[in-house]
Amino acid sequence: MSNTTMDHAHAADHGHDHAHDDHPHGFSRWLFATNHKDIGTLYLIFSLVMLLAGGVMALMIRAELFQPGLQFFQPEFFNQLTTMHGLVMVFGAIMPAFVGFANWMIPLQIGAADMAFARMNNFSFWLLPPAAILLMGSFFVPGGATAAGWTLYAPLTTQMGPGMDMAIFAVHIMGASSIMGSINIITTILNMRAPGMTLMKMPMFCWTWLITAYLLIAVMPVLAGAITMTLTDRHFGTSFFNAAGGGDPVMYQHIFWFFGHPEVYIMILPAFGIISHIIPAFARKPLFGYASMVYATSSIAILSFIVWAHHMFTTGMPVTAQLFFMYATMLIAVPTGVKVFNWIATMWQGSMTFETPMLFAVGFIFVFTMGGFTGLILAVTPIDIQMQDTYYVVAHFHYVLVAGSLFALFAGFYYWSPKWTGFMYNETRGKIHFWNSLFWFNVTFFPMHFLGLAGMPRRYADYPAQFTDFNMLATVGAFGFGLSQVYFIFFVVLPAYRSGKAPGDKPWEGAEGLEWTVPSPAPFHTFETPPTVK
Repeated sequence: MSNTTMDHAHAADHGHDHAHDDHPHGFSRWLFATNHKDIGTLYLIFSLVMLLAGGVMALMIRAELFQPGLQFFQPEFFNQLTTMHGLVMVFGAIMPAFVGFANWMIPLQIGAADMAFARMNNFSFWLLPPAAILLMGSFFVPGGATAAGWTLYAPLTTQMGPGMDMAIFAVHIMGASSIMGSINIITTILNMRAPGMTLMKMPMFCWTWLITAYLLIAVMPVLAGAITMTLTDRHFGTSFFNAAGGGDPVMYQHIFWFFGHPEVYIMILPAFGIISHIIPAFARKPLFGYASMVYATSSIAILSFIVWAHHMFTTGMPVTAQLFFMYATMLIAVPTGVKVFNWIATMWQGSMTFETPMLFAVGFIFVFTMGGFTGLILAVTPIDIQMQDTYYVVAHFHYVLVAGSLFALFAGFYYWSPKWTGFMYNETRGKIHFWNSLFWFNVTFFPMHFLGLAGMPRRYADYPAQFTDFNMLATVGAFGFGLSQVYFIFFVVLPAYRSGKAPGDKPWEGAEGLEWTVPSPAPFHTFETPPTVK
């Protein structure tokens, strides 16, 4: 090789080094992240931290309820715990976790180099930590955190201290984050699909997130309106929800639940998408009824806007309205039933194996369906009037949100994390995590159906002696469930990163037709950032 050629080679190498220096390292890599994979990872880490914070609050609630009488906390603090547990889990744990999945998987599944708006993606994540600090910090201001319940009902909200304002501000910031994330997801899916990928050829996870993103954009401003009116009632002399000034506290409930009911579908639709990938992979056959799945998801989203007042059967609405909301709510069971049928039909005569992702997916179908049935029961107005604000309702929505959303998140993590990280988790430990979670979840929440049927109200720090046994059972279950998640972190996730073996090109032996054997824009465990335009 001539000297000149060698010089050129050195120069090229030198240039290559400079190009690599453009990639930020260490802390700045995460602070200024514009790569969808890094941002997805940030979302997932944030949501895990919030899950632990919300989980500690849940265990404090259950510890207080282990037996009648006041054990550890005053009722005011107990109600602060119930409120903050709800807000932290909904806005801090479940929603950001699904956005993390969206960031990771949508560009890979549609063949895009990244999300459409990389810097907005960064901003929408970094709004969350300050919001979380505001929310958790409200425990430490005079009067403590708000105790109005996660729904923040008027007129309770007018009597709270500065913790209430912190919660309102935090929810505003998280709402802005959600809206920006949704704009990004919609733009990416509609404009950046690979050539030939029509909408009806798109992976189900992309479909569920496209629909979810539209829901978020539609309802987040409604929540912002409700809490802004609460804020002006508190500080600026308005009377939106103050009956003494001509306002109406029930109007708050209408506005809140017009957000709140689509919100519960925002927390479950991406879960449906994840399950619709895992079931076909481990049944070794294509998803049954792809088109009907897309239409069912869309129907659920549209119907979610006309059922909000089933949360309000006890507010004295006219019988005609009660009938309408009862029937409209029952109607949602139809597309949901279509989805469950399609998952079962996908498994029918498939060559199934039961690795951890499949266990969580099958567990999801079983337990989520139970939650769906109790929802159908609560849709019946006369039954709901008896069950309103009892532990039956608590049991119902935890079956949907823990056994639904959370189990789907675990399933998706076990399924896709080998691709994300280049490390394979320990299969035996994954199975231990699943069986423990499933068992202790049911020990915790199944007895609550009986407590609710017997008339035990929710959000109370004390209860009559006849409810003791089921409460003790639920508390033991809650600590078992909590410890199962500690096991997940310390015995599944961390060891996989420390000593994990590489998953190889096909981590699921014999599971052909896995979506993610499609070549992605970058090798799957690298975090190369596409060159940015300066």
